[in-house]
Amino acid sequence: MSITTGDFRAKITASTLLDKKQKHELITCLTAYDYASARLVDEAGIDIVLVGDSLGMVMLGYENTLPVTMQEMLHHTRAVRRGVKRGFLVADMPFATYHVSQRESVRNASRFIKDGGAEAVKIEGGEKRARLVERLVDAEIPVVGHIGLTPQSVHAMGGYKVQGKTLKAVEQLMQDALALERSGACCIVLEGIPREVAAMITHELEIPTIGIGAGPDCDGQVLVFHDLLGLTFAPPAKFVRRYADVGAVIGNALQAFKDDVKSGGYPSDGESYHLPKETLSALHAIAERKRAVTL
Repeated sequence: MSITTGDFRAKITASTLLDKKQKHELITCLTAYDYASARLVDEAGIDIVLVGDSLGMVMLGYENTLPVTMQEMLHHTRAVRRGVKRGFLVADMPFATYHVSQRESVRNASRFIKDGGAEAVKIEGGEKRARLVERLVDAEIPVVGHIGLTPQSVHAMGGYKVQGKTLKAVEQLMQDALALERSGACCIVLEGIPREVAAMITHELEIPTIGIGAGPDCDGQVLVFHDLLGLTFAPPAKFVRRYADVGAVIGNALQAFKDDVKSGGYPSDGESYHLPKETLSALHAIAERKRAVTL
């Protein structure tokens, strides 16, 4: 029996995402960085599972995404791959892995597909990435674009600032989006841009847009797993909605564990393993004989 794209169990592909846009079905996307988070995200029915280079900050403690390496991204992508069955698995290409030459970029992207198990790669940048997107698509590698606030350009942008505030900037964003679509990108992440601009781009494009800090008019939305659950240590961005304070729950559990250990309340007898009765009786008998000899 065939499974339709609307079925919760159906495998999500690039074609599925395009169908969702055409049917006006909103797309969900979350990051995941390890097997456990991937299982949770995938089993919740999230459409796109993104192994974001944001792992540099939330998992590895870097100041920004720039230090993240290919090896680190591949390591986490493999772990996530083991936990994802349904979602469309996308991996971020880290800074400097697609900036030097197209040949090297295609080789690096191929590793995410062949070695990491990703089903698409995500690269930042608009018009200037168009030829690279074409090369990747020619190599049978699906590509997710990313324009607006591009975190790998933090130094060039002078910080994490909302993009697309002037008419010239709006025009450039539209050109970037159209260039990526023409080059074969399967969808585009719009980050940190005004709602009105994101709505214009979404209306103009045939491929889906996934917003993060871009308002509700995109074809889908993405958040960082740790932001959504309150597992980050910095104040959240304006667009982050915290659906749970898991950090506080974990903190309370750790404190309770420490208190129980220090008070002798953990582990209890019921949480301990015990010898079989025969072995225990034999040990008691040996102990009795030793005491008898010493008397």
